Amino acid sequence: VQLQASGGGLVQAGGSLRLSCAVSGTIMSVTTMMHWYRQAPGKQREIIATIRGGSMTNYADSVKGRFTISRDNTKNTVYLQMNSLKPEDTAVYYCNGPNGLYWGQGTQVTVSS
Repeated sequence: VQLQASGGGLVQAGGSLRLSCAVSGTIMSVTTMMHWYRQAPGKQREIIATIRGGSMTNYADSVKGRFTISRDNTKNTVYLQMNSLKPEDTAVYYCNGPNGLYWGQGTQVTVSS
């Protein structure tokens, strides 16, 4: 199983990015749980969004209301739509799953003030 994250980049504060995580080697079902994590310089990796079932989602307080996790099972892909980005969102973003077993390689998100 491989997870390929993409979509990171440099954006100004208040801007938006959409991250993608393409899953290969297995088929995502509607019950597959997927996560997005991030790790800022000098900090521990933290979980920021989870999706399970058809549309059950959970978010860290730091991103709630600004980030949206979604999935397209037909494309075996999970997304993270990030709006109203802040400099403190700067981190390497990782996708994780299915069900916590595998990690993507990470994609850098840098938000300038």
